[in-house]
Amino acid sequence: MRLILLLLLSMIAGPTLAGETPWVEVAPGVQMRMVSTGEIKSDGRTLAAIEIDMPESTKTYWQVPGDTGLPLEVDLGGSQGVVSHQVLWPFPAVEQTPDYLDYVYRGHTVIPVLLNVDADAPQLEASLVVGICSEICIPAQAQFSIPLRDAAPDRANGLRIRQAVADVPMAWPEAEPGFGEAQLVPERGAVLVETADIDIQSLIATFDDGMPLLGMPQIGPEANVVQIPVLDMGDMNGLVGREVRLTFMTSEGAYETRRTIGPPG
Repeated sequence: MRLILLLLLSMIAGPTLAGETPWVEVAPGVQMRMVSTGEIKSDGRTLAAIEIDMPESTKTYWQVPGDTGLPLEVDLGGSQGVVSHQVLWPFPAVEQTPDYLDYVYRGHTVIPVLLNVDADAPQLEASLVVGICSEICIPAQAQFSIPLRDAAPDRANGLRIRQAVADVPMAWPEAEPGFGEAQLVPERGAVLVETADIDIQSLIATFDDGMPLLGMPQIGPEANVVQIPVLDMGDMNGLVGREVRLTFMTSEGAYETRRTIGPPG
């Protein structure tokens, strides 16, 4: 059951240093800031990141939070020279109890943001709402302002951001064996997906909007088939034609692929 304290902590960062803003306390024992590589590629792309410093007993949430999580909200509307952005989500930890299933980050966390810019001196103005949970869940809000181009780029922050990017799932090469077709099986309350040579223990199945929530994949009914429970059954036939995202870990890092759910039969 969700336990959410409807408390909004609103903080505004002070003067910006090269490649980083000052830390802002957004919850007891939890600080947050924005960092930047300070480098803009010839194609107009650059990297920034949301950096959260919190104890291991405290967590924030992946792009699909799960049962009890609060989704990240990013508003860059006040920015100058920023054309578009994409949050790059490192592979999360899975927390499953008899009461809930969540996808989380604990402790020190860096969430990269890929930006496309079209100005000589772009300025990032970010308004963030981040779910921070320990015994209670708080939607913590903070605002940051940071230049995206530095005369002397911040090498330390650039390295920290790129290390986080290395944990972001890559597209699974379709030429490699992995997953076959996905099929809805209403009588099982599940989606079945053919598999080969994939670590099922690491597999996370989600829809982009997080709804309905899908349970942890299980082997069966055959050895080469994964059964993915649909936790909120609703209209099962409404899942036909939707894409399910399959995110998983390998010895070479995290990957993801997508499969369109076919009809029963």
